[in-house]
Amino acid sequence: MRAAYRLCRRRTKDEDPAEYALIQLVPAALRPALHALWAAANALDDLGDDRTAPAAERAARVEAWITALHRELPTGSSPDPVRHALVDTANRWRLDLSELRDAMAQVQDDTRGRHFADWAEWRAWGRDNLLPWFGQVRTVFDRAGVPVALRLDTREAYEEFLDGVRLTDILTDLSADLAQGDLLLPAEALDLHPGSAADLAQRRWSPAIAALVTHLTGLARQWVAQEALTRGMHPGPATVLDTMAALLHAQLDAVDAAGPAILRSPPRPALRTRARILAPARARAALAWSLTPLTVPPPQRPGAHRPPAPAPPAPAGTFLQPPPHPSGERPPAIPPDALPAHVAVIMDGNGRWAQQRGLPRHEGHRAGADAVREVVHGALDIGLRHLTLYTFSTENWHRDPEEVDAILDLLRREMTENPFRDLDVRLRWHGRAGRLPPDLVDVLQLRERTTRARTGLTLTMCIDYGGRDELTRTAAALVGRARAGRLDPGLIAEDDFARHLPLADLPDVDLLWRTGGEQRVSNFLPWHTAYAELHFTPGLWPDTDRRDLWQAITAYTHRQRHLGATPDSAGKLPPAHGPSAARCVATPAAGAGD
Repeated sequence: MRAAYRLCRRRTKDEDPAEYALIQLVPAALRPALHALWAAANALDDLGDDRTAPAAERAARVEAWITALHRELPTGSSPDPVRHALVDTANRWRLDLSELRDAMAQVQDDTRGRHFADWAEWRAWGRDNLLPWFGQVRTVFDRAGVPVALRLDTREAYEEFLDGVRLTDILTDLSADLAQGDLLLPAEALDLHPGSAADLAQRRWSPAIAALVTHLTGLARQWVAQEALTRGMHPGPATVLDTMAALLHAQLDAVDAAGPAILRSPPRPALRTRARILAPARARAALAWSLTPLTVPPPQRPGAHRPPAPAPPAPAGTFLQPPPHPSGERPPAIPPDALPAHVAVIMDGNGRWAQQRGLPRHEGHRAGADAVREVVHGALDIGLRHLTLYTFSTENWHRDPEEVDAILDLLRREMTENPFRDLDVRLRWHGRAGRLPPDLVDVLQLRERTTRARTGLTLTMCIDYGGRDELTRTAAALVGRARAGRLDPGLIAEDDFARHLPLADLPDVDLLWRTGGEQRVSNFLPWHTAYAELHFTPGLWPDTDRRDLWQAITAYTHRQRHLGATPDSAGKLPPAHGPSAARCVATPAAGAGD
């Protein structure tokens, strides 16, 4: 075991001296874990980047490495020294390596090459890879009793900081990437400097490349300069981040100074420059940690209890199917083009369900969580693309504090357990962050990050959400744009409003379904439900399963939707048919001219 950790330490020192210097700023007890995480990420990248092998073979090697890691986690050991150290780190520090699943799968995908049309694609790629690994580092600090807490107003700054890390790395490694035929910059940036892409492909220095490099180093400096990021943070981790930013600025200075040499070899800052940054940082870090008691887990004993291993990593792009319904019933055969694209659900009746059984209200919410899993399974079964759940409204804060705490605790447990980990479900969160517990926000954002590349069902959880609040925030954003001179108030149209919604890419709702017998929309998605079909059912949410979703969708398929246009028929909508007709009230939304 010690030999495995020594190897990880040596590789970190030899292959990334700056990273090694940063790890030296943390207490000695934490360093082996950080060396193991760095070495594992680098080993996986090396397998994917080894151009002595064809792409298919490199992808197979990456998949074999991930599969071996899954197999070895429960045993606490591995014949591969880097995985051995990683497995021990995961078990000792109670890390959930399943959070790395999509980041690891991305390395496998990258063997086929990458092209980015714009900065949005580039950011998604970089963040999907970096954020999960940095999340593991944050967890090590958390387990040691020094949480690296990010204030809610700095979370975007944190992700932008990592964008700066990624861009600095790409500029530093430009010569090596070009030698392999890789250009990991978005076309949007290259197009601003005509001829730069062709010159880079030929590794030929030109005014276009010089202008491009100057532009990119400026962007990277802007992204790295996040002074608010460490405000209020423990001085130990804050020193590490501040020093990292200083080293990145020095690296960018070296990139700018390299000129044509950047196409031949990686630029490096002078040793005296690094020493000038690191010497005071070591003194500050030593003082900060000397005043900080740490919680360090002991070495794992043979036969000791080990946390469960993450789900086996499926080949990139493949996921498990949801478990079948206990009755064996299958979803109705509905053509994909007849399905609603987006179903939104007001999950009503949890409290009444509990009261009818003489239970505290929070037991109804617990039972409702089981119904959520069932309905998500049903959405996957039938091929639904978008499912949005009204999970916790802005008005729910007015409930008894004990019930509010129970709901938030249940949400935290569900997100931590991650019941849809192995399913093709992309999780999104819509709502405000300011009043939610920071640890709940952390895990919600983690699930968003680690599932953003999934293409099956998009599950949006509306938590601390209110429709009027959403519209007010949108209006404020429009006012800000108008005051800045970037929008003419007299020319504001519907598409301008839609672009400024807090979750601008949430599609319009086709079917709004409410359980519990009430027939109102309760401040839920007023913009998106303008032309939604309304569907009300009497059953309480905890009694709901996937068959109720299928019945709601079946009822939807019997509607005639003309969205204000003249219907072809006499103008009467046909009645709802199918299995839900006898047990629900189905009401079409009133649109202009309906």
